[in-house]
Amino acid sequence: MNINMRKSTPMTTKTLGMFLALSFGLTWSLAAVLIFVSFSTPVFLLAVWAPGIAGIFLVWRHYGRQGLKSFFRRFTLWRMPLAWWLYLLVGFPAIVYLGAVLNGTIGDPFPFSPWYEVFPALLMSLFLLGTNEEFGWRGLALPLLQRKFSPFWAGLILGIIWAAWHVPAFFISGLQYEAWSAVPYFGGVIALSVILTPLFNSARGSLLIAYLYHFQMMNPIFPDAQPWDSLFVALTAVIIVVLNRHTMFKKGSGVTDVLMPEEAAVPKQLIQMEASA
Repeated sequence: MNINMRKSTPMTTKTLGMFLALSFGLTWSLAAVLIFVSFSTPVFLLAVWAPGIAGIFLVWRHYGRQGLKSFFRRFTLWRMPLAWWLYLLVGFPAIVYLGAVLNGTIGDPFPFSPWYEVFPALLMSLFLLGTNEEFGWRGLALPLLQRKFSPFWAGLILGIIWAAWHVPAFFISGLQYEAWSAVPYFGGVIALSVILTPLFNSARGSLLIAYLYHFQMMNPIFPDAQPWDSLFVALTAVIIVVLNRHTMFKKGSGVTDVLMPEEAAVPKQLIQMEASA
């Protein structure tokens, strides 16, 4: 089923340049305000939301309101192999807690007092912080990259971009990044992107899965496990790539649709032309 498009020209890999310009331009300019002027929660949130805002704007610009509805219907995609669900819900937390053991923070007191303050923190992490980035990173950028590259290279390239986008966070006073080493953190972000790629593809490009995975990355209940959790994530990425090597390095095996799969308005011939360019 085709949808009514806002533009006659469908979204192509060239859209990625506009997405990155909007994401980096908005985030880094607002980060400069936070670094050199003063910290402001609204400004900080807008800086964090920039990739998501850029992704949503570009979907609307190309496909209009009907396209946005199709885009957000990707939240209804939840089916994926049980092994991936186990990794998302059990495996990743295990990595964090193992890292906390080596970091010496596993015995730290529960960071919320009274205990029920954890619920607003969970809601904030789920709806107001980095989870919204996924409207851009996995919502738009990864499908476009996978039109040109195999899932491994697409995930690696996006991971490097994603890590670079976080650079200003290390210069904003009062954030947890001040206590972390930059190199292990950036390596962990790149590895997380590589892992999320086959997980995302196995769920047919689910925004829900990407959203939940990002939430796990910043779950406020988890102890601080840097830099060890980044090391374990990198090792996990190597294992996952090896186990999924037949699809990870196969060009054309990843999700390339920005809209709901059966509603995608991009002709398959166009995707094939971009892949061969």
